[in-house]
Amino acid sequence: MVSRLPTSHRQAQVEILVTGTVQGVGFRPFVYTLASRFALTGDVANTGTGVLIRARADQDVLDSFVAAIRSQAPPLAIVDDIVVTTAQGVLSPDQFRIITSDNRSLATTAIPADIGLCADCLAELLDKDNRRYHYPFINCTNCGPRYTIIEGLPYDRAKTSMREFPMCAACESEYNDPGNRRFHAQPNACPECGPEITLHDADGNRQNSDDPISDLVAGLALGKIAAIRGLGGFHLAVNACSEKAVARLRRRKQRPDKPFAIMVADIEAARRLCHIDENEERVLRSFEQPIVLLRKKESSPLAENVAPKIAELGLMLPYTPLHHLLFTSPGCPRALVMTSGNRSGMPICTGNSEAVETLGAIADCFLLHNREILTRVDDSLVRVIHKKPALLRRARGYAPAKLQLAMDLPQILACGGGLKSTFSLGRGNAVYPSQHIGDLENAETLAFYQESIDHMQRLYQIKPELVACDLHPDYLSTHHARQTNLPLYPVQHHHAHAVSVMAEHNLSSPVLAIIMDGIGIGTDGRLWGGEILKAGLTDFERLAHLSPLQLPGGDVAAREPWRMAVAALYATFGKQGLHPSSLPTTLQSIPEKQRAVIGALLESGLNAPQTSSCGRLFDAIAGLLGICPKMSYEGQAAMELEALAATAKTSDWISAPAWNCSATDDGGQGPLQIDTGEYIKRVVDRLHNSDDIAVIALEFHHLLVQSVSGLVMRLAEQTGIRQVVLSGGCMQNSLLQEGFFSLLNRGDLEVYTGCALPVNDGAVSVGQAIIGGLQYVSCDSDAGNRGQG
Repeated sequence: MVSRLPTSHRQAQVEILVTGTVQGVGFRPFVYTLASRFALTGDVANTGTGVLIRARADQDVLDSFVAAIRSQAPPLAIVDDIVVTTAQGVLSPDQFRIITSDNRSLATTAIPADIGLCADCLAELLDKDNRRYHYPFINCTNCGPRYTIIEGLPYDRAKTSMREFPMCAACESEYNDPGNRRFHAQPNACPECGPEITLHDADGNRQNSDDPISDLVAGLALGKIAAIRGLGGFHLAVNACSEKAVARLRRRKQRPDKPFAIMVADIEAARRLCHIDENEERVLRSFEQPIVLLRKKESSPLAENVAPKIAELGLMLPYTPLHHLLFTSPGCPRALVMTSGNRSGMPICTGNSEAVETLGAIADCFLLHNREILTRVDDSLVRVIHKKPALLRRARGYAPAKLQLAMDLPQILACGGGLKSTFSLGRGNAVYPSQHIGDLENAETLAFYQESIDHMQRLYQIKPELVACDLHPDYLSTHHARQTNLPLYPVQHHHAHAVSVMAEHNLSSPVLAIIMDGIGIGTDGRLWGGEILKAGLTDFERLAHLSPLQLPGGDVAAREPWRMAVAALYATFGKQGLHPSSLPTTLQSIPEKQRAVIGALLESGLNAPQTSSCGRLFDAIAGLLGICPKMSYEGQAAMELEALAATAKTSDWISAPAWNCSATDDGGQGPLQIDTGEYIKRVVDRLHNSDDIAVIALEFHHLLVQSVSGLVMRLAEQTGIRQVVLSGGCMQNSLLQEGFFSLLNRGDLEVYTGCALPVNDGAVSVGQAIIGGLQYVSCDSDAGNRGQG
C-alpha cells in the first residue's frame, strides 16, 4: 500500500517511510540516485523502522518518485509499505544527502539475510587487473555478509563486526561515491584494510604460507580434511570423489550414514553429477544459494559413501568469494564435501579458538579468518516438490526474514519443539522466525538457542508479554518457556504445524489439516503423529488419526525400525504374527530371545506406549522390508523407504487402483481411526509372495495417500471445508506430497503446504506464536486444550 498526500499544493515537503527488507540491500544508495534523477532536495536515513526519506519538490514529481521507489527497488529489497506524510522542519534547499542513521525508533525493519556473491564481484575477484583480485572478502551492496555480522539496528558499519576494519582511502572513496555500487556498502573492504585468511595445522599453529588457499587445496587433493571458517560458521571439507577420504571424515565425525552435502564449481559441474530441472536450477542460482536436493546420476564420479542408500544428493554452488577461489585453484577436487563444522549433535562452530578446540580431532588443517561471526547460521536446505521449492532447513539466505500476517499479535516468544528446533518472536502484524537451531538435546545447543533468543530480542527490541511452547513437558524448549516466568500458553504440536501453513498462505478460516509427523504429545497426553484435524487459528478438533502402534522399548523403538516392524505384526495379527512360521524372511534373523522380550513388552504394555505417528509407521514398513533395521540418524528409515519406492515409480503411480482402508469410530465417540493394519497385511502378503520390495514400498505410499485422501474428501463434504493444509515431518517426502496434491485437487479441494517455512518442526514455533498470541488477545488461555482426542 502507498498512502499519499492530497495534491492541492504544487510545492510539497514530505516524509516518506519505506518499510520491509530495505536495509543492507543498497536501498539508501538507490534512493539517493533516484532522488538525483528527479532533482529532489532533502535526505535519506536508516531508522529502526525502515528507511526514512525527507524530500522537497513539486507534488507531481514527488508522486512519480514514490511510484518509482516501489517499481524500481533494488532486486534484494522487499518493500512492504510506503507511508507519505508532511515533513516538519527545514530541508536542505540545494542538495540530497545520505545522513546519519536515526537510532531512536523501535526496531521493526527486516534484518537482511546473507547474500551469495554477485556476478560483478565474481568478475572482479578473477580479474588480475582489479585491486580486489583473489580477495576472499570482496562484496558490494548487492551481495555479501549481512545477518551474520549484524550486532544492532539500524544497519550501519559501526553496528557490525566490520567496525574492526576502518576503510582505507580507496574504499572510503567508493563508499562515498554515488556512482559506485559500493556506495554505502557497510562491509566494504579490500586487501589493504579488510579481513584476511590464514592457514593453521590441526593444533591451531599458524603456517608460514604465501598462498593459504593453494596450500589448502593441495591438502584436499591428498585426502586431507579441512576446517574452513565461512560466512555463518565452519565447514568441514574433503574430496567428495575419494571413498577413503569421506570414510575418514565419517569415522572422525562419528557420522556413519547421514548424507553429506557437496559443493561444486558451477552449474555445469552440478549437471555432471545430478539431474537438474529448471526449477531446481533456479533455486541453485538464487540469491540465497541453498543446498538443493537433486537426483543423483548413476554415472556420477562421487564416492558412494557421500550419500549412501539415498537417491538424492544435497548440492550447492559456491556462495562466497572464498569458495570460488577454492575451485579456481589448480588441482582442486571437482566436488567437495561441505558439511557443518561441528561434532555430531552440536552447534556449528563460529570462533577460531572454539573450532580448533572442537574440531582439532577431526580436521587436519584450518583455514581461518579474522572477521567475527556474530550469529551462527548453517546452510539452508531446499527440495523442489511438486515443482515448487520447499524449505527443509531455513537458515542462511532466508533467516531472519519476517512473515507478514493478516492479524496483529502481542509481543510474544514462541519456543518451538525439540528436534529441528527454532524459536519465533511476534509483534504486531509480523512473526520473526529464527534460523535453524538444531536438536535441543545437549547443553551446547541449548546455549546456542538461548543466545539466539537474546540476540533477536535485542535486535528487534521485543520484550515478550507472554510465551508459547509445546505441550511436551520434557522438551528443553518447554523448560526455557517456564523459566521466563511469563504467562505460559502451551500449544498442541500438530495444531502448531497446521497453523504455520495457514499463516504462510494467509488462511484465516478453519481448514482440514493432514499432519503426517513423528511424535507429538496430544491433548489427551498420548503420542500423536498421523492426524487429520479441523484447525482454526486458536483451536482445533481431532477428526481422525492413524490407528496406533506400540513403541516396544519406548524411545529406542524410534531408532530401531525392526522393533516397529514387530509391533506392527503384533498389532495386526496378535501373538501369532510373531511366530517364526509367520515372520517375513526379512525378520527371521532376529534372535528368538530378543523377539520374545519384545513380544512380552507388547503384550504387557510396559514400556510400550501407543502412538498414531506416521513416522513410526514408516519405520515399521522399512523394518518389514529389511532396508533399515537400525538408524544412525533421525528419519533414516523413512528416507531410505522413499528412495526405494522412487525406483519403482511410474508416471501414473498415484492413479492406479488401490485398496481402500477402512476408517472406524468408537461407537460415535471420539475421532475416526484409519486402520493401518490393512497396510501391514498387504505388505506381509506381498513379502510372502517374494514380490519386489521396491514395488511394495511404492504401493505402501499409494495406499496411505489414497486412504487418507478418501477420508479427507468425505470430511470435506461433511464440514463444508474446501481448504486442506499438509504438514509434518513425513510431508518432506515428495511421493506423499505429490500424491496428496494430485488426489485432493482432483476432488476440487484447495491444497496448501509449507514452502517458505519448513513442514518439519522448523516451523512449529511460528504456529505457536500465532495460536498463543491470538489466545492471549482473546483472553482465552484454555483454547489450546480444546482438541478432542
